[in-house]
Amino acid sequence: MNFIDKVRVFIKAGDGGNGCLSFHREKFIQFGGPDGADGGKGGDVYLEATTRLTTLLDLAHRPHIEGRSGSHGKGGGKTGESGVDVVIQVPVGTIVYKTVLLADLSRPGQRFLAARGGRGGRGNLSFKTRFNTAPRLYEKGEPGERATLDLELKLLADVGLTGFPNAGKSSLLSRISRARPKIADYPFTTLAPQLGVASHKAVHFVVADIPGLIEGAHSGKGLGVDFLRHVERTRVLVHLIDPQGYDARDALEGIEAIEAELKAFSSRLSRKPKILVVNKMDLPEAQAVLKRVRSRYRGRVLGISAATGQGVDVLLDRLILELSRHPRGESLEPRLEASRSLSVEAGFRVRPLGGGVYQLSGAYVERTAAMLDASLPEAVARFQGTLKRIGVDKALRKAGIQEGDSVRCGGFEFEWSDAPARALPRIRSRRTRIGVGKRAR
Repeated sequence: MNFIDKVRVFIKAGDGGNGCLSFHREKFIQFGGPDGADGGKGGDVYLEATTRLTTLLDLAHRPHIEGRSGSHGKGGGKTGESGVDVVIQVPVGTIVYKTVLLADLSRPGQRFLAARGGRGGRGNLSFKTRFNTAPRLYEKGEPGERATLDLELKLLADVGLTGFPNAGKSSLLSRISRARPKIADYPFTTLAPQLGVASHKAVHFVVADIPGLIEGAHSGKGLGVDFLRHVERTRVLVHLIDPQGYDARDALEGIEAIEAELKAFSSRLSRKPKILVVNKMDLPEAQAVLKRVRSRYRGRVLGISAATGQGVDVLLDRLILELSRHPRGESLEPRLEASRSLSVEAGFRVRPLGGGVYQLSGAYVERTAAMLDASLPEAVARFQGTLKRIGVDKALRKAGIQEGDSVRCGGFEFEWSDAPARALPRIRSRRTRIGVGKRAR
């Protein structure tokens, strides 16, 4: 199975159901009154963390997600049924971005509302007042939210194994856990991070084999740029050292190169506790290399052989001690960008497009236009009053609009007129003539 840790998804929540335009009809009841009910709410779309998944492969194959729409309202006061919420499962450790960090799904069962379903449109029963006892208007359902999100998976592991290719990371992982990664004697045998659960003295912890670290990995060389992000989640790093060196570098130069790569990728990695481990102690030159490394670094340096099991128990004892000193939680905190600030957008904005066409944008006005049935004169008059109440007519006049110019608002387009809407003829086309001037008295 392919390991996919970054994917972009396109989410559309469910639309709200349309309200109903209906009047009570019953024998011997002359004025039954309006009984059109509201439409149902559209279904929300959630992302939920689960331990049953270890990759974003499913979303990579199906990046377009659509919620379920609500049912339309009916006569007799029957409200439409709400759309069922859609829950998309993602691996634990998934981070959700949309320019800025939105959510860090680091716990099983944790949910994030990715897109909110649209509100159900109101039926004519909701518009009944003592001044208008028989309203002939209703609302269409509100469109569900759309969102384009970037998902990034950072594996949740307690211990991360780092080092140059062929240092023996996969061999050590298979020795201390039941993981069975591919093991061979050529570089870049491991092409994706491997996880294993190690148990020692009744203590269980997750170990991750991070592949492809070479010099320049943080800038795109090798495989490290794709998998270094997974090291950020770990609590302790184990740096495996090959006594034979790598790529014409001896063991000491290799240690400095790996340390520089970790620091260049993230300053957090340079501050994580590290255990230096010289592997392949069954080789003749390993003892001399271990002595040189211990003389250079004051901290205790361990020597093991993943192939024979020499010194592995000592390493596990050391890991248990370090994990007890660095409990879970501190490495899982989401990092919100410092530049993120709260901004309040204007209620609407008018922008001339040229040729007598103006663009009216804004969440409220676009939602109101999307829920309008322009074939109903009463609904058009209500839309006219809404625009006038929030000052759209003044903004359009200030922008230089003239009689007969077009105004676009979302997927709706209407013709500007200073004449009152109630005096205008009924128009069934998409282009509707709406006046936001003075009402007829």
